[in-house]
Amino acid sequence: MASSRRAAVFALARWILTKEFAPSLLPDGPDRAFVQDLVYTAIRRLRPLRFVLGKLVSKWPKGELEALLYIGGAQILYMDDVPDFAAVSETVEAAKSAKGSSAAVVNGVLRNLIRRREEFIELLKASPLEVRESFPTRLVRRWEERFGEENASALCKIHNEPAETFLARSDGTYVALERGCKVSSVSGYDEGSFIVQDPAARHAVELLDVHPGERILDACAAPGGKAVQIAWRGADLTACEVNPNRRRRLEENLARLKLQNVKVIGSLPEAKDALFNKVLVDAPCSNTGVFRRRPDARWNWSEEKLSSLVELQSSILEKAASLVSPGGVLVYSTCSNEPEENNAQAAAFLQKHKEFSLLEERESIPFETLQDGAYAAAFVRNGG
Repeated sequence: MASSRRAAVFALARWILTKEFAPSLLPDGPDRAFVQDLVYTAIRRLRPLRFVLGKLVSKWPKGELEALLYIGGAQILYMDDVPDFAAVSETVEAAKSAKGSSAAVVNGVLRNLIRRREEFIELLKASPLEVRESFPTRLVRRWEERFGEENASALCKIHNEPAETFLARSDGTYVALERGCKVSSVSGYDEGSFIVQDPAARHAVELLDVHPGERILDACAAPGGKAVQIAWRGADLTACEVNPNRRRRLEENLARLKLQNVKVIGSLPEAKDALFNKVLVDAPCSNTGVFRRRPDARWNWSEEKLSSLVELQSSILEKAASLVSPGGVLVYSTCSNEPEENNAQAAAFLQKHKEFSLLEERESIPFETLQDGAYAAAFVRNGG
């Protein structure tokens, strides 16, 4: 399995350097699931790993050696199904193709980590929540201020658990996929009878209340989960995605599902050219509700980026509002649990747009629902 560790080290080293979208760095192949587990565990537990491993080296390494130590440490401290001897021997074997004396360093550090494991576990237990559970400090303070210390801790723990994979079917049901089972091997995949989607995503589509024949715009459509749900309900759907790469992925997903009632466009239309019965804005957001699925997203979070996203969301809402026909419905949703992106954004929209009224708000908070974090609000345009 040294080749799996080698692939994981390569992916992690690339992610540390570039902060690219982590799933895109994973190789295809029969051991992809294990490689993903290695990489995601290391990213998910980056802060306590750095804290502990930093006590075992005189100078913090860079490049592949840094990634090797993270991958080895992740197995020893957080992957109970990997025996210690395998974690050391296979990671050392993977280090032999790296530059310099990486193998010797990895061997020494990992063996010391095993020898002092109980000491480090106790040290982590006494550490602040953001260190032991591996989150940005300011984000944890925000959660403690909003939810209280106990719930903030519960939220961190949930986000450190690997997420279940759910299959959403056209009849509105959700089924959990058995761990280790490939989605493409499930009966009905080739026929397009299901999509991968967490049950928390249903709130936005339910608030949209889709009926056959309605003209609906999905303003931020990729990767397409909500667009598919809308199309399954018989709407005449226009799916917009401005990013070419994400638009390509959207088109591939729609093609697999053999949906004929969807038109894909690359920019939002002008109000003079088209009005819609209903518009969905599933907005770009900080992803704080889906850290289980996107462990890398926590390290991209900052209050500066949050402020920038809030401005972007507001601008998309502004454009989308002009495309709703009188009496029509606008649904705004995120996969965030941050108030600025959710109820505060909805309140600001209503303050500016007196022609809209709030119909309903919903929020899924993981420590309450044991699902992804999500928010959705439905507004009706008066005058219909």
